[in-house]
This record gives sequence, C-alpha cells and structure tokens, in this order.
Amino acid sequence: MANVYDTADQLAKDLEASEQFQDLKKAYDMLKLDAVAYAMFQQFQDKQVELQQKQATGQEITQEEMAGLQTIGEKMQNMQPINDLLAREQALSTVMDDLNRVIAQPIVALYQANMKKPDAE
Repeated sequence: MANVYDTADQLAKDLEASEQFQDLKKAYDMLKLDAVAYAMFQQFQDKQVELQQKQATGQEITQEEMAGLQTIGEKMQNMQPINDLLAREQALSTVMDDLNRVIAQPIVALYQANMKKPDAE
C-alpha cells in the first residue's frame, strides 16, 4: 500500500519544480530587488499576520486597523513588482486548487455514491 505522506513529499518536490512555482520564485526575487516595493510588501504581510493573530485570540479588529491595512494594499496596487508577484501567486494557487480537487475526489465520490437513492420498487 502506498504511503500517502511519501506521495505528498514527492508532490511537494514536483510542485517546487513546476513552471508556476519557478515563476513565483523569480517574481519574488525581482520584488526583493525593489527596496521600496519589498518594504511595502513586508509591511503588508506583517500587518496581516498581526491582525490574524489578534482575531485568532478573540480580540476585535478595529476600523482603524482595517483601514491601515487597506491603505497599504492600495499603495501596493501601483507597484509592478508586487502585481507581478500576485499574478504568479494566483497561477500557483490555481494549480494547488486543481490538485486539491484531485486529492479530494475519492471523498467526493464516496459521499456522492451514498447520496444516490435506491430505485423505488
């Protein structure tokens, strides 16, 4: 019987070798070359993590905090290296969504098979 964790490890290696991942890596490397865009990107990520942690501990996120994150996001929209990174991220996300559908297929099939009603006699 196949060990699903070994298969997952191989899938991770294959994903890392994929065109979509390599494109994302190149876009991230290019982003790091632009000091202003990279600093803005890091600031956005830091703020996002901070708010997620706050939310996870049951603390309320204020309108000011959300507005601050939104302001950073709006500034980032005008930075080409960030736009390039986000486009590559989306392409990789599509691949990962496709993989998730394939992996989940046995579960979906199981439940769909059990949902079919027997023919009435």
